[in-house]
Amino acid sequence: MPRKVVSGPDYDDDYADYEDYEDDYDDDYDETGHADVKPPVKEKESLKNSSNAVPVLWKCSMCTFDNHETMVYCEMCGVFRESFVKSGKDGSIKVDSVNGISNNSGTSALSNSDSTKMPAKTSTTNFDGDSERKYASTSHDKVNSAQLASVGSSSSTGKKKQPIISDKDVPVERTPQLIADHFQLKEDQGSRVSCSAQNKGSMETLSSDISELSIERHNVNVAPPYLPEEYKPEGWMLADQESGVLSQLNLAIVGHVDSGKSTLSGRLLHLLGKISKRDMHKNEKEAKEKGKGSFAYAWAMDESTEERARGVTMTVAVAYLETKKYRVVLLDSPGHKDFVPNMISGATQADAAILVVDASTGSFESGMDGDGGKNVGQTKEHAQLIRSFGVEQLIVAVNKMDAIGYSKDRLEFIKVQLGSFLRSCNFRDSAVTWIPLSAVENQNLIKSPSDARFTSWYQGLCLLDAIDSLQLPSRDVSKPLILPICDVIKSQSTGQLAAFGKLETGAIRNGSKVLVLPCEQVATVKTIERDSSSCSTARAGDNVAVILQGIDGNRIIPGGILCHPGFPVPVANYLELKIRVLDITIPILVGYQVEFHIHHVKEAARVTKIVALLDKTGKPSKTAPRFLKSKQNAVVQVTLDQAVCVEEFSKCRALGRAFLRSSGSTIAVGIVTKIMRQDQH
Repeated sequence: MPRKVVSGPDYDDDYADYEDYEDDYDDDYDETGHADVKPPVKEKESLKNSSNAVPVLWKCSMCTFDNHETMVYCEMCGVFRESFVKSGKDGSIKVDSVNGISNNSGTSALSNSDSTKMPAKTSTTNFDGDSERKYASTSHDKVNSAQLASVGSSSSTGKKKQPIISDKDVPVERTPQLIADHFQLKEDQGSRVSCSAQNKGSMETLSSDISELSIERHNVNVAPPYLPEEYKPEGWMLADQESGVLSQLNLAIVGHVDSGKSTLSGRLLHLLGKISKRDMHKNEKEAKEKGKGSFAYAWAMDESTEERARGVTMTVAVAYLETKKYRVVLLDSPGHKDFVPNMISGATQADAAILVVDASTGSFESGMDGDGGKNVGQTKEHAQLIRSFGVEQLIVAVNKMDAIGYSKDRLEFIKVQLGSFLRSCNFRDSAVTWIPLSAVENQNLIKSPSDARFTSWYQGLCLLDAIDSLQLPSRDVSKPLILPICDVIKSQSTGQLAAFGKLETGAIRNGSKVLVLPCEQVATVKTIERDSSSCSTARAGDNVAVILQGIDGNRIIPGGILCHPGFPVPVANYLELKIRVLDITIPILVGYQVEFHIHHVKEAARVTKIVALLDKTGKPSKTAPRFLKSKQNAVVQVTLDQAVCVEEFSKCRALGRAFLRSSGSTIAVGIVTKIMRQDQH
């Protein structure tokens, strides 16, 4: 028996409920399911003579219900008669203009005089295989009883009744496979269709619609998914580095609060001519008026009134400078623990990092162990985070050496203490460069130090040379475009809203079509800006502001994605992660509430399942633990309150790195190993 589709209450396979339902209407309907209408007097005799005629029936291929030959569709489930579908697709329905009857006799046409629409429920399958009901509408036309009487020679006057099809919403399961079975075309050359002249137009329209469907088995309006290996980059995307143009290096400045990050960044910009004397004089004057003379260089980065009033960086400041080898994008990150989420959002773009450490007695210890030694300081937390970002190259800038008299012993003590921790974060010793300096005194920034106390024992690199010694990570322009939106800014040249971020993969140019997620709208690249200057092309690794046209600016949000229209990034809220638990005081249990951070998004989430512990080799345990504690590796599943743009780490590293935070501290870092359920739009 073929799979059934019902248009009434749910029935069992044996139709037991159907038999009970039938008895309630014995006095109203005949065998064909139509109302028992008394024929005109003149026709009584002819109908009486034909009452003993054997009715001609056709069996529905779907529900096996026996229908009268005059019916084009099944009275039980609404499925079209196969011969009718065949004729409609082949365009073989021909109507006699005189008699209004088709040359192919056998089935009457639908009447267009009285039609009713009956809402039905269709079933679709979501990402994890669960059945999901959606409403659709199917239209059935009632057959005029007078027309049935005119074909009385082939009609039956028996009194066995059929159920009424209710106009109420009734559940109907329609899966792609089921729809394909409905319209599977079979050879039936003996079947013919009869059509009245007044229905010629509607029949031709129906024939055209069925032809356009072109439904084949196992292929019901389902577009084949794009695979990454199917993507072929265009020639302009793979163009070699333009001559005379420096390679771009994204450099994050991180470290504990008050370690001198903004002062160091501002001093570098001033020494390299990126800050005019006028602006510098203005900053010095305003800083002295507010009793913060030492903040003059920091204010080159901290421009907001609130940041200057509080004396701390609150958001990631972006600045540009050039060295002999690179065009450097400085990402000055906040150091205060309250603004670690902002640090995560901005510093995820980094190719390398400068970890700024305060060498002053007590300040270094506070950055390592927190206030009073009770918590993890931001020196440790930032080091863990940037390693989790995928940063492998690190410059440790030991700042404020002037405060300790340029003591070599103090530097060695810091190298031992911090070096041990960096190794535990999987930083290789060969990838860590130690640079002692003093930003305020301009010692060892862009040239060798001049203070005798310093030069007596140090002959190493200055900070600018250390930056040039860094190696660029690989840039993958051969993959489809992915540009996570870090922020939405106003273009300084045009005044329009622009999506700002770093191209992780692929390339774009003016006129390119991009898909904006999560709103799923296609837009066109109008202008690309790099450091407020227009450029025609941007490739993987570039930090750019992209101005789009063809989309409302309110649809572009931080945490969104610009991607290739043919290769959309998944949007999901149920993920499986492989995590490393950091130093925590409260164990992680199932149901634990966390802040979930991924690229430029922060979303409330909860741990819904602890799948397994992982040993040092990565092998999972046979049994799932009840909780997780410090320094453990595990596989967990998390459910987010709202879906985010995310990708598995194996497919895109930038969109597959995740961080879990709770009570103002980072409790775990990890990667997305599986998207358990994709959000259905």
